[in-house]
Formats: sequence, C-alpha cells, structure tokens
Amino acid sequence: MTFKIKKLETDKELDNVAALAKEIWTEHYTPLIGPAQTEYMLRVFQSPERIKTDIRERNFSYFAVVSEDSEEQIAYLALQPDERGVFISKIYVKKEFRRLGIAKMLIRFSLDFAKEEIKSPNSVFDASKNTRPCLWLTVNKGNSGPIEFYKKEGFVIDNEAVTDIGHDFYMNDYIMTLYFDDEKEC
Repeated sequence: MTFKIKKLETDKELDNVAALAKEIWTEHYTPLIGPAQTEYMLRVFQSPERIKTDIRERNFSYFAVVSEDSEEQIAYLALQPDERGVFISKIYVKKEFRRLGIAKMLIRFSLDFAKEEIKSPNSVFDASKNTRPCLWLTVNKGNSGPIEFYKKEGFVIDNEAVTDIGHDFYMNDYIMTLYFDDEKEC
C-alpha cells in the first residue's frame, strides 16, 4: 500500500478529517484523559467548524495522508506558521496504520514546509527573536509512545505547560522542539 500527503481544502475533506479526529481521539485519548475531556476537546478543537476557522482566521494548513488507491484518510496534520518557525498543532495516525513510517513522513513533510515558510516574503517567522528556526509541538506528558518517537526524530523537551482549556479541563503537556540545525537525516 502506498500513501501520499494531500492538502485539505474542500468542506467535504475537512468534514472527513473531523470524523477521522473523532475516531483517533476516542481510541487513543479516552484511556489517557478520560471520556469527558476527550469529548470536550473533540467538540472544541477538532470540530469541522473549528478546523475551518483555524484555516480561515489563524493561518493553519491541514493535510491528510491518504491511501493512493482509495483516497481514504488515514492520518492528518495541522501546521501553523509562527514567529519561532512552524507549530505542529495536530499530527495523528489511525491505530492500524501506526508504526508504518507515516508519522515520520509527516515530520519530514512538516520540516520541508517550515523551511519554505520561513523563506516566504509573507512569513511570520521573526529572525530577530529566533536565530534557530524550529518545528515545535505540544504532547501530553502521559503519551509516552509519541514522546519517544519525537525524541528519536530529534525533538527535545524544551518546557512544560499546563493549559486551562475550560470546563475544569487542563492540558498537561511537554513542549517539544526540533531546531532545523539539529534535525536528523531520514
């Protein structure tokens, strides 16, 4: 089976990625953060409306990994350029497609995207504040598998963050960073 990364632009594609988010999050995060917080986060951060707002108003780009033969979405990625480089807001793979190199492919894609983004005349990257452009992301402290994967890819834990997301829910995350000059070769 071969895969490709596709930029998501149509309402149908974005609705499908929201459905994929629900499938992945329910399976993966319910044991980690509980059903109530999982459902809340899906509703607030992964709904079709939120995804479309992120693209329209917050400069996000959404991508999916699709099977070349069926166009089925099996993973998704959301990137947001910022003054540090590019924030990987979302990177998720369906359970049955994990450990096949898809997340690694998405990290390499994100790195290429970031390198192009910081060269763009419209880039929000601020070289006066950041001499080392980077990819960065947040990951739940209890999410040990992805943490180890990111470390293998060259990310380092730079900080910790506890974020109040409303309704008495908190995200307890590591902030992990991959500086362009520290990247591993694939």
